[in-house]
Amino acid sequence: QMQLVESGGGSVQTGGSLRLSCGVSGDSFTSFNYWCVAWFRQAQGQEREGLAFLSPSGTTDYADSVKGRFTIATDNAKTTLSLQMNNLKPEDTAIYYCAASVVWGDCRAPRTDFDYWGQGTQVTVSS
Repeated sequence: QMQLVESGGGSVQTGGSLRLSCGVSGDSFTSFNYWCVAWFRQAQGQEREGLAFLSPSGTTDYADSVKGRFTIATDNAKTTLSLQMNNLKPEDTAIYYCAASVVWGDCRAPRTDFDYWGQGTQVTVSS
């Protein structure tokens, strides 16, 4: 079965940057051309939060908490998903997950129904 795998997490100081990547493994995947793709995070003791959504049309949607600081994108072949995170803050500390769905309609917050999820990667921002 197709799986998503995040990478790029780590520890940074306040104001720093990280780029997360989400790759795909499995035999049934070609590209995200007609998929809704997204990034979520879950801080310790808190609920999962949708951060960034990218529709097949190229339209993006961001949570207010990360708007202007985070950017969701795919590579040219649309086989890899990324999340560029700038000006990181301690409140950004969380486990970050990529998500994807072949149902591309309404690809925006607060959607949570995605067919595929990554295993998560830890991001820690120190004061």
